[in-house]
Amino acid sequence: MTQIGRSNRRHSVAVPGDSCARITLAWAALSDRGYRRSVNEDSLLARSPIFAVADGMGGHTAGDFASAAVVTRLAEQVRADFVTQSSLTGALRSAVEDIGRGVGKTDLGTGTTVTGIALTMQNGSPYWLVFNIGDSRVYNFSDSALEQLTVDHSVVQELLDAGAITPKEAEVHPHSNVITRAVGFNEDPVPDFFLFPIVAGSRLLVCSDGLTKELTEQGIRWLLSAGSSPLDAAQQLMDAALGNGGRDNVTVVVVDVLATPEDSADHPAPRH
Repeated sequence: MTQIGRSNRRHSVAVPGDSCARITLAWAALSDRGYRRSVNEDSLLARSPIFAVADGMGGHTAGDFASAAVVTRLAEQVRADFVTQSSLTGALRSAVEDIGRGVGKTDLGTGTTVTGIALTMQNGSPYWLVFNIGDSRVYNFSDSALEQLTVDHSVVQELLDAGAITPKEAEVHPHSNVITRAVGFNEDPVPDFFLFPIVAGSRLLVCSDGLTKELTEQGIRWLLSAGSSPLDAAQQLMDAALGNGGRDNVTVVVVDVLATPEDSADHPAPRH
């Protein structure tokens, strides 16, 4: 398991073109091996402007190697306050090359999912750039509502989209671990990207499927609501996932938007 960055209670970023316009964030990141895995193959990056979770696959150290390659390459982009879609894609392509060079670790083939959010500029305005490959997820919690921002790249999601199974059937489907996209295997990474507004008072969650296997969306919504800070919310999510069985590695990154250019610098921390 590779973790780059830790909790930060307050971090401000100046918006290009306006020295008085700032975005203020707070965040926390946690990861746990869980109770049934011998190795934690998840890795995470929690340094503005990028917050990402990678869930490695391949068994033993191979999955850890792959997920570490992804967050390490993404971390090279944090030298800037805002990033671009092309810079993230370039980092993922470099990670694929790194994974392919993992002689002795990745000879049998390995890869990783990755998902996250990053600060970006579009037409002179700041946005979240949401990205995803695989079945790790990003959620937005705002005004007491939880919204899944990413779409899983999985066999089960394709069956859901086709109307072949119901959401309830998807929760217990035997192919729930089969993904249709990954970073690795000497293939060009194909992430989904889209822009999402940065709204003061919102709380975002980036997580591996070790969390969503153990908690319903209702449970996630309640715990994000109950957490008084990003660290409190992250810890409650982690405790609940482990308490429900901890069958997989569990990784969570919680990011609060404390203020945006439209708000005063003293905007209070979000209360949900």
